[in-house]
Amino acid sequence: MKKLIIYGTGLVAEVAEFYFSADTDYQISAFTNAAEFITQEQFNDKPVVPFENLEKAYSPDEYDIFIALGYTKTNQVRQARYYEARKKGYTCATYISPRATYYETPVGDNCFILENNVIQPFVRIGNNVTLWSGNHIGHHSTIRDHCFISSHVVISGGCTIGENCFLGVNATLRDNIKLERFVVVGSGAIVMKDCEERTLVKPAASTQTIVNRDLI
Repeated sequence: MKKLIIYGTGLVAEVAEFYFSADTDYQISAFTNAAEFITQEQFNDKPVVPFENLEKAYSPDEYDIFIALGYTKTNQVRQARYYEARKKGYTCATYISPRATYYETPVGDNCFILENNVIQPFVRIGNNVTLWSGNHIGHHSTIRDHCFISSHVVISGGCTIGENCFLGVNATLRDNIKLERFVVVGSGAIVMKDCEERTLVKPAASTQTIVNRDLI
């Protein structure tokens, strides 16, 4: 049985523990967090270890890690912890639900793909990507690193989602749309044309409103 450390002590970490325990051969050994955010020695009856010296207690040769952080400021916190874990020598685990429709799509590490996602053929998914439950990812689409896709999002065929994008619940992308980096698509928004970097797409009835905004 493989051994796993989960980064985080919040709701997403608890969800990650549930899925990895239920559907994989990983044994959850401990949780970790930055020392300044640790308020208790245990989480769900497992030890909580400061991330700063994690490798001293849990060797990267014996343990994998999963960065279980949700959508924070343009995904940058999750991205930073992901690279720090890799620098320490850890392999980042990926979870793909057995209840997702999946055709051996190339998927990177530290991805979290939950139930009822439909991932059509010829899709490519980068590193550190979250697909919450119930999304449709159309054929020949690409989702680049560090993206967070909420539930019931429709990405039509041939789309490209740039790094660090966030797509809210029930968002819809027309086919062959390209989102540059750091695009935020609000819940229920319909995207009908390409979006430049750091664009916020807000729902407005059935039309698209685009407001360029510094999101960092």
